[in-house]
Amino acid sequence: QVHLVESGGGLVQAGGSLRLSCATSGRTFSSYIMGWFRQAPGKEREFVAAINLSGGSTYYPDSVKGRFTISRDNAKNTVYLQMSSLKPEDTAVYYCAGRNRPNVRYDWQEYNYWGQGTQVTVSS
Repeated sequence: QVHLVESGGGLVQAGGSLRLSCATSGRTFSSYIMGWFRQAPGKEREFVAAINLSGGSTYYPDSVKGRFTISRDNAKNTVYLQMSSLKPEDTAVYYCAGRNRPNVRYDWQEYNYWGQGTQVTVSS
């Protein structure tokens, strides 16, 4: 079993930055594809970022590309999401997720493990 715990959410003004962290348990973190997803009220959960096993490849949708950066530290069993130039439409609960397959997927249903989520609110 893998446990994921997000932190770093909060309230920020438009144009500001936040860094989310996701600490994981277990000794097999480096074998999991890691991703970040978000869900706003009344909307479906959407893909925000993903990173491959080594951390050498990252993936983003156009909505956050150039503003968000995902990274991982396999020695610390932690994945990060650096968010900058935040917009009110980025407001959502952000979830960290792990996938126990070696290939990246953008569909949240392809991920096996989830954190409890952290609220990010961007004011205009």
